[in-house]
Amino acid sequence: MVARDGDGWIQCRCGGKHWGKFGAAGILIFREGNKGEREIFLQHRAPWVHNGDTWGIPGGARDSHESITEAAMREAHEETGINCAHLTPLSLFTDDHGDWRYDTVIASAHSEISADSPNDESQEMRWVALSEVTMLDLHPSFLQTWFELRQLLDDVITPT
Repeated sequence: MVARDGDGWIQCRCGGKHWGKFGAAGILIFREGNKGEREIFLQHRAPWVHNGDTWGIPGGARDSHESITEAAMREAHEETGINCAHLTPLSLFTDDHGDWRYDTVIASAHSEISADSPNDESQEMRWVALSEVTMLDLHPSFLQTWFELRQLLDDVITPT
């Protein structure tokens, strides 16, 4: 088993260039905010990374031996210092391109959660109210799937 065999670019049939030879995974973390409005945890990506200087969720290349949740949790810890023991994965969203995919784990944050060790891929990290997400300059792929993610998030938070 190779520890980091997923790093690398692929040219997708959709015409895009994507990071992650085995796809990629990220994590959409939510909590009940101090003012009673639900919030999600976003990362302001460093200018030097692909689609840099935009806001998105922690995530990155999935290695061949990892499950989707393992990859998303690893990336969250690497990029933000989040202790993944303070997360509860609840649902999964897949942006499937046929020969490449980005999987988003939706997870609730326990009250003990903190993000205090960003790596050089992050300029800033913060909790953002759901009503304010689209006011930020979002990573293009995150923006493209945000409305579907938002609906799934609403369904997970308040199941019917």
